[in-house]
Amino acid sequence: MAASASASASASAATALAFSSLLLFVSSVFGGNFYQDFEITWGNDRANILNNGDLLTLALDRDSGSGFRSNNVYLFAKIDMQLKLVPGNSAGTVTTYYLKSEGSTWDEIDFEFLGNLTGDPYTLHTNVYTQGKGDREQQFHLWFDPTADFHTYSILWNPEGIIFSVDGTPIREFKNQESSGVLFPTKQPMRLYSSLWNADDWATRGGLVKTDWSQAPFVASYRNFKADVCVWSEGVSSCSSGAHSAGGGWLSENLDNTRQQRLKWVQRNYMIYNYCTDAERFPQGYPPECTLNTAA
Repeated sequence: MAASASASASASAATALAFSSLLLFVSSVFGGNFYQDFEITWGNDRANILNNGDLLTLALDRDSGSGFRSNNVYLFAKIDMQLKLVPGNSAGTVTTYYLKSEGSTWDEIDFEFLGNLTGDPYTLHTNVYTQGKGDREQQFHLWFDPTADFHTYSILWNPEGIIFSVDGTPIREFKNQESSGVLFPTKQPMRLYSSLWNADDWATRGGLVKTDWSQAPFVASYRNFKADVCVWSEGVSSCSSGAHSAGGGWLSENLDNTRQQRLKWVQRNYMIYNYCTDAERFPQGYPPECTLNTAA
């Protein structure tokens, strides 16, 4: 009888363990409809959701730009968005797509697309802020025309690090090196934002090229939003605190050898600025993540 009870207890424990392990990997999946996932926050009728929620467009004219944000707040996320950037003479315009927390010591993970004269390449600007401090810029040109069609721009943010990708190809990795004294965003939930605005005081050739308003309205388009996320609501995450330590899935994803080689290819051929090699900017020495080889 005791043996039977022991076996039953063991079976129950095994079932409970299996169930709890399953719960560890529960995260929220969003995508497919801009009406459900986002709200337009500024720009009035310059921002529009079209095609039954499948397409969102932002416009910029002389009077105003426009923007939107996610309805949910995330503490770790894997986000894909397809963008088609402003075509033609986009000099002076900036299209942004980023994660950001609230407050004066905010965290932020940036994609910014700096427009240019017709025929000249866009500059893809990336940055990582932690506790209100950024200055971690890396910039790239792209290996295609980002105005001719939609392309997928992705942010993977998990406890291992941050990976920026374009059409599935990683362009930048910022590893979590908190154990070595490098600040990393792990505690502040962030919302996804996007905007199109005028920044001709700095965006194109340091502000030398101004926005040609005769080309307005400038329009950027968005579609195919997809997100695997840990939604943060009322101080609670939709992902278990043990999900990362349990391993598996996007919460513990990092770059394998093949993707590391792709990253090196992009940085070797298309990177145009890296703060980790700007000696004039850091005469007292590079930031610690540069010497740890986590941002290059």
